[in-house]
Amino acid sequence: MILETKRRLYTLLVTTINVMVQVLLVGYVWWRYYNSMIRIAFWVKGHIYIMSLYAVVLLLFMHIYGATRVGYFKRWDAMLSHLFATICANVFFYAELALLAYKFPTVKPLAAATVLAFIFELIWLKLVLHWYRLLFPPHKVLLVYGREKEQEAREKLAERRDKFQIIQVVPAEELGSQDLDAYDAVMLWDIPNAVRNRILKKCYGKRIRIYMMPSLSDLILSGAEMMHFFDTPLFLIRGEALSIDQRFVKRVMDIVLAVILLLVLWPFMLLTALAIYLYDRGPVLYKQTRCSLYGKEFSIYKFRSMITDAEKDGVARLAGKSDDRITPVGKWIRKTRLDELPQLLNVLRGDMSFVGPRPERPELVREYEKDLPEFDYRMHVKAGLTGYAQIYGKYNTVPYDKLKLDLYYVEHYSLWQDIQLLILTTKIVFSPDSTEGVK
Repeated sequence: MILETKRRLYTLLVTTINVMVQVLLVGYVWWRYYNSMIRIAFWVKGHIYIMSLYAVVLLLFMHIYGATRVGYFKRWDAMLSHLFATICANVFFYAELALLAYKFPTVKPLAAATVLAFIFELIWLKLVLHWYRLLFPPHKVLLVYGREKEQEAREKLAERRDKFQIIQVVPAEELGSQDLDAYDAVMLWDIPNAVRNRILKKCYGKRIRIYMMPSLSDLILSGAEMMHFFDTPLFLIRGEALSIDQRFVKRVMDIVLAVILLLVLWPFMLLTALAIYLYDRGPVLYKQTRCSLYGKEFSIYKFRSMITDAEKDGVARLAGKSDDRITPVGKWIRKTRLDELPQLLNVLRGDMSFVGPRPERPELVREYEKDLPEFDYRMHVKAGLTGYAQIYGKYNTVPYDKLKLDLYYVEHYSLWQDIQLLILTTKIVFSPDSTEGVK
């Protein structure tokens, strides 16, 4: 408990220092260059207001990108989180300047402050993570696994040795009366409910940290509404993902964003189309049947990233790691996600939404449902260009984990969550894991 308090205080301290340095940098260029450009120059209270607003916006974007969660991400992901938070806050600040000045002022001073902030964050984050690992060693973990999941659990935990140190590994069916006080945390990895509930209550009573892989039932219950039947608490599970007003607002947002992005991005779409055509003189676009809301089929549009006869045998299959069907141009547009841009037309048509589960091919859906009948739960909302599973998973995430991530989105839908996921999508473009093919 004391260690957790120290961890939170450390996070608060380093976040405060980070924000203060960036506020000072931006505050200097505001006072030195931009204040004189507005119609009526600000004085002390005006400076405080402008910088306070900047600090709040910066903290908001840091929270969205996870930059306030020190030690949570790997170093590269943490760096991206900080950089994107700074860029978004500075873009917002520039828009504010343009409104105050009634014109678009020069971006050079703000760009210089942004570069200095990047340099500071590169050095500061390296020091912060180094001190974090010295002050807060990895959690000593008891791993309890089930259903032949030991190898999967070990592989994933091995990627974060800075956070977890496996002290003991025990199959759920062999779990005896282990002394849980010897561990900082217990990780329950896909174990039977009866065993899981017993360990969960024991750890909760002893105030031991618990990491638990949720079941599909857990995720459905997580979105339930709490109500009371006289003096008896009840969970209400409606079974309907979105209300009529939520569907209306989501559709309006889709149309507005799609129109704006098509107007802004058409030059990039034109250049992408030229690159694809000049490489092999083949078709620029390709369409493919996918499944959306309640399994309804539609034709999805994408820029072609594979050779023209990639599936000449008629067999549907996901792109593999180092797939030789992907062209050189295709590799580049996949990494930058330019191949997805024609789907803006699908959004306008109403086939898809901006945020939602990734649409799968009917053949693959039927294949997944042989072993995982609940896979169609993710189609309780309209398919999306980006989504919870795309942000927090990978291209090669297994169907069961994709279902869990998408089911969490379905059960916790909100307009604010859609906005957060859209903002986070900008970071995913630079994450190599997100486009890694299946093995």
